[in-house]
Amino acid sequence: MAEVQVQEKGGKGGKVRSKKQNTRVDMTPMVDLGFLLITFFMFTTTFSKPNVMDLGLPAKPKDETKKPPPTEIKLSNSISILLGKNNRVFWHQQDATSLNDQTLMETTLDREGIRKVIQQAKSRAADQTKFTVIIKPTDDAVYKNFVDILDEMAITKSEQYGVTDIKPWEKAIYEKKVGGAAAPAAATK
Repeated sequence: MAEVQVQEKGGKGGKVRSKKQNTRVDMTPMVDLGFLLITFFMFTTTFSKPNVMDLGLPAKPKDETKKPPPTEIKLSNSISILLGKNNRVFWHQQDATSLNDQTLMETTLDREGIRKVIQQAKSRAADQTKFTVIIKPTDDAVYKNFVDILDEMAITKSEQYGVTDIKPWEKAIYEKKVGGAAAPAAATK
């Protein structure tokens, strides 16, 4: 384990000096003990299992012929919100025949804008318990605006809302409205 090495020098005369003793500690047993401890702790610890988030998905219908009918949402109980480019937000409560560039209204993403619009539409709804907000982001919309709209759903306590694609007839009016507003802005540069 530990050894003392003595060096003898052959020499004559002089003073008698004490011999210097060099000590050497053998580290082999301590390294063995370290590896044994590492091995012991590796085998006795429990490795963390990956956490998986459970998604509550609806059950698939057993019989494909017994699908529920598609849900129809009355215009008086809903509002459609279109998220556009350049942080622009549009809304309407119209169907395909009555929507035009005058009935597609523009608002802002603050409390005086979209929050007030949602609250007013909810108060005018025929059945406030079935009031639904339909969120329709365009291809030009940014993710931040989508998150802001979801925050507004929580603030206004609108528990029924859905996200869907913009319909072709809405997209035509949207592009007409955005294109008509963007053209004069480009001409002023």
